[in-house]
Amino acid sequence: MKNPIVALLFILAGTLASGGASAYGARPHPTPAATAHGLARAPSGWLQFCSARPADCAVDPQEEALIRLDARRWRLLTAINRKVNSAIMPQTDEEQWGVIESWDYPDSGKGDCEDYALLKRRLLVEAGLPRRALRLAVVLDENGEGHAVLMVRTDRGDLILDNKRDAVLPWLATGYVFVKRESQDFAGWVSLGHRGGDMTASPH
Repeated sequence: MKNPIVALLFILAGTLASGGASAYGARPHPTPAATAHGLARAPSGWLQFCSARPADCAVDPQEEALIRLDARRWRLLTAINRKVNSAIMPQTDEEQWGVIESWDYPDSGKGDCEDYALLKRRLLVEAGLPRRALRLAVVLDENGEGHAVLMVRTDRGDLILDNKRDAVLPWLATGYVFVKRESQDFAGWVSLGHRGGDMTASPH
């Protein structure tokens, strides 16, 4: 696959045009949103990514902070989560690049959790969703290890796009401990209640 991103755009266009509502499941019931509790330290890999790609980390306060989760947007979220998960092969930064932590788009067709999340956000932005409502988040997973996901802020609560599962779940249904996420007001991070340092992400 020379360019998995371009291939995904064509696949998604066909999927969304032909897929019925049953293929994506019912939209989730409204749930409480995750609450920010002050500033948090940005992950070092995110800082390097933003230094190289500042436009991809900029926050536009004129954009909507919440997405209205209608049926079309629900199909879009679910389709992109599934297609990216199936298109990208999991591989650690150390295996691929020889470094502990590197955040970037998985243009090689390989990457770890934050690379999946970055690609999902890029595809959702290209599909017309506001970047401001699409926030990278760091969690502790089921093994207590650092893990990155994409948090989509909607009028039905915060939904999680995760490379570990194809289902798009409300954040409270993931079983994760939510440490921090990108701010919606500036290019930085806010705490979600659990104290955590500059954790590296899991390869999974």
